Amino acid sequence: MEIKICQSCGMPMRKIKDYGIFINRNRNKEYCCFCFQKGEFVNPDITVEQMINQVAVIMANKMRMTEEKARGMAEKFVPRLKRWDN
Repeated sequence: MEIKICQSCGMPMRKIKDYGIFINRNRNKEYCCFCFQKGEFVNPDITVEQMINQVAVIMANKMRMTEEKARGMAEKFVPRLKRWDN
């Protein structure tokens, strides 16, 4: 089974509750519940660099790695996600 990832932050979306929500309560299959709520981005003005910083902190904590290693990983994949790929 393919695991979808949020196209804003890269979070794996394994369960239906992980998906963002449109205003009509349908689930958004591209963005997670932390990035997309009520039909819009939670932080519409966040920059890709700010997202990389947020993701690095979360990855370091959840995956028990140094923030430096997490930042290196985030710098490689976050800019390639749909929200940031210009």
